[in-house]
Amino acid sequence: MTAIKVENVGKCYVIDHQKQQSRYHYETLGGAVANCGKRAFNYLRHPISSFNNTIVHEDFWALKDINFEINQGDRVGIIGRNGAGKSTLLKILSRITTPTTGQIRIKGRVSSLLEVGTGFHPELTGRENIFLNGAILGMKRQEIKAKFDEIVAFAEVEKFLDTPVKHYSSGMYVRLAFAVAAHLEPEILIVDEVLAVGDAQFQKKCLGKMDEASHDGRTVLFVSHSMGSIVALCNAALFLQNGSISFAGNVNETILKYNQDIQESENQDLSDFKLGRRGHQSFAKFLHISTWDIYGNPQAVFAMGDSVVIKLRCEFFSYISKPIIGVMLRSLTGILIHDFRSSFDGFFMNIEAGVHEFEITVSSIKVYPGNYTLGPWIQSQVGVSSDDYISSAIKISIVDHRKVGYLGSQFEVISKEGSEVYIPCSWRLQ
Repeated sequence: MTAIKVENVGKCYVIDHQKQQSRYHYETLGGAVANCGKRAFNYLRHPISSFNNTIVHEDFWALKDINFEINQGDRVGIIGRNGAGKSTLLKILSRITTPTTGQIRIKGRVSSLLEVGTGFHPELTGRENIFLNGAILGMKRQEIKAKFDEIVAFAEVEKFLDTPVKHYSSGMYVRLAFAVAAHLEPEILIVDEVLAVGDAQFQKKCLGKMDEASHDGRTVLFVSHSMGSIVALCNAALFLQNGSISFAGNVNETILKYNQDIQESENQDLSDFKLGRRGHQSFAKFLHISTWDIYGNPQAVFAMGDSVVIKLRCEFFSYISKPIIGVMLRSLTGILIHDFRSSFDGFFMNIEAGVHEFEITVSSIKVYPGNYTLGPWIQSQVGVSSDDYISSAIKISIVDHRKVGYLGSQFEVISKEGSEVYIPCSWRLQ
């Protein structure tokens, strides 16, 4: 049974721009004062035309030609870069804004969690906002009361239930907002990236609740930049690009398309990379870095245990005997997780002047799901400073959707609790 049908939907916004003077236009102080008086006089005589002469209007299509169908009980992830139109699409589906073109057919009650603060009245208490949201959804007071204790327990805000929500922290706000949205039994649950505000344990609870809702026959739409969360929850996905659907299909295929787009447009050209410090580059300079799967496909999203191929292109200005080359794996907070170092693996080569490409194959990437960076470095020998060094040059994501480890354990969404690296081991009871 179709829960949502979207046909030829587009959303256009009108953007105003101030006209700019010619780059060669100069004005003296006396001229500026005189022109200010002229502009004020002209505005009094012709307020509309004077205003229009300084403003340029532009149509911006945030969404264009969107078409898809979602069946009841589906869990659909919506992915794409910032500005792709994901939040605009959710606002239209939530009836917060109307489409400029096309039509949407929705069967059932919709509950949405789009932005921190959306749907709550800041002057009302947490208790009052729960009943307000239930009333907006068309629920009777007795129905809300039946779910009240469950909502409060899930949100973990018992002590602050009678405090106006304007005094809540962003984490408390999101916990209560999600609990209300998920527990008031809408037929369709729409959740934007706001869960990123919560801690890892709460995110895990939310994913479990959304999965439970879908198994009860409710439809879930979920926007996230975390590919691990999309894989853990969703059975289908949409990839939005520049306001249009670039690809729609199963989760793995959609993430692959998204990943390829990221790889193709990611700034991997290191020849003029200026973020952070670099070495003095007396004998070598990095030109390019990229990541691939073992089948030769550009890739930036890998499962725990996957093989990762890192390709480095480097220009050598002169002959160098057995340089040491490395690639650092870091968390997004800059913590060094591992250093893939040529000397550790017995790779010692004399390099002639010219451009050379190195291929580093990590046979099994055993870090927990999350986002990481890779940064290359090179030095002439141990103990000297790096001749070229980039702390974080490219991002990769690790997800948990495949079986890894010696025992074939299936990893669920993991709360890392400070740990980054997975080290396999065997267990037995003696």
